[in-house]
Amino acid sequence: MAIQEGRKAPAFNLPTTAGGKRRLADLKGQYVVIYFYPRDNTPGCTREAQAFRDAASQLSKLGATVLGVSKDSLASHEKFRDKHDLNFELLSDETGATIEKYGAWGEKNMYGKKSMGIIRSTVVVGPDGKVIKHFPKVRVNGHVEAVVEALQSDRAH
Repeated sequence: MAIQEGRKAPAFNLPTTAGGKRRLADLKGQYVVIYFYPRDNTPGCTREAQAFRDAASQLSKLGATVLGVSKDSLASHEKFRDKHDLNFELLSDETGATIEKYGAWGEKNMYGKKSMGIIRSTVVVGPDGKVIKHFPKVRVNGHVEAVVEALQSDRAH
């Protein structure tokens, strides 16, 4: 299923490092930045998580909650969070159902070898639950700045 800007974001209910489960519906009325990443403690994923961590106060001022999602277990997420002082929730989607709903699962090409996996992507959801911005193939460098710009732009309207 393709994510479309202007359409309602797919619902989810996933285990979170904050304890219990996190539902998108719990965050109604605020901006939500949901970023999908392949794996805890890999170089690109670590840089991306650190960039979101470092932009936390800026994102918070814009009224945004950041959620990182991968297929890693909660135990793996907790180690990753603690090792890098991450200040946002990581959600575990071990079945990949939410990852698929958000269009973040597909064919990847790594050094000429094709495989199926999580496609690094980000979805920004507005306070009304609709997708305001979809970043389908994220490059880590400069990505968080682009997310901040999308939030600033939406808030300006």
